[in-house]
Amino acid sequence: MTYRKVTQERLSDAISKQLEGLILEGVLRPGERLPPERELARELDVSRPSLREALQKLEASGLLETRHGGGTYIKNAFATALTEPLIDLFQRHPETAYDFIEFRYTLEGIGAYYAALRATEDDRTLLRQRFDAMEAAHALDDATEEAERDADFHLAIAEASHNLVLMHVMRGLFALLRKGVVFNRMKLYGRPDARNLLLEQHRAMITHILAGDADAARAAAHAHMNHVLQVLREMQLDEARINVARRRLARQRDTDGDAAPRTPGGAVTPMPR
Repeated sequence: MTYRKVTQERLSDAISKQLEGLILEGVLRPGERLPPERELARELDVSRPSLREALQKLEASGLLETRHGGGTYIKNAFATALTEPLIDLFQRHPETAYDFIEFRYTLEGIGAYYAALRATEDDRTLLRQRFDAMEAAHALDDATEEAERDADFHLAIAEASHNLVLMHVMRGLFALLRKGVVFNRMKLYGRPDARNLLLEQHRAMITHILAGDADAARAAAHAHMNHVLQVLREMQLDEARINVARRRLARQRDTDGDAAPRTPGGAVTPMPR
């Protein structure tokens, strides 16, 4: 039998693996700034040269980035790879918003289902906090704030599902939503007839998740996404009607202008009132 030599793992590799795990698990979030090198080395109880080497490896692999002005930040490499090629495509073809909602229909249902089965007490605490924040924004009649808290609530559900792939995909999708790439969420929350229903749908989702009723949680998530799809279609129909009416009015003004009698010198004679 031939034995392989036992080698000790380099300290920088061990540091890299620990930070990778925290990023994968969502403990370290995209956009979050790492503590200064001296402080982080002290927290990890490692030497600064070993830490620096580990950070350089993670930056080379696309998990970290050093920004102008200083500081090392978590980079959402998964979401970036998912969304960047699609941004221009979605913006050029707004009809893909329906496909986006259909895709979320499936993911939101899965997320709510597994959150009901797997959520820990800490997950439930965070979900309650996220819903309370959304409810507070609703009471203030702040559409922008409510839309942001809506996104936080859905991401908390994805985290509570304890499916790491789902969590990172959802983060990428909500990055698109927050940038207004797919559709303007502010318009959705600007409709008085939609806001109350949206809040109650979120209330149903968290109620079933906290109760551990996976099937009911999934059904509530599906009902919510169906409602969003319906409102989105109504919004686009309303916008189409507005555009048609605007073009008719502009055409009528052009026609009225052409029909106005002219003086021999070419000036338009004012129409009698």
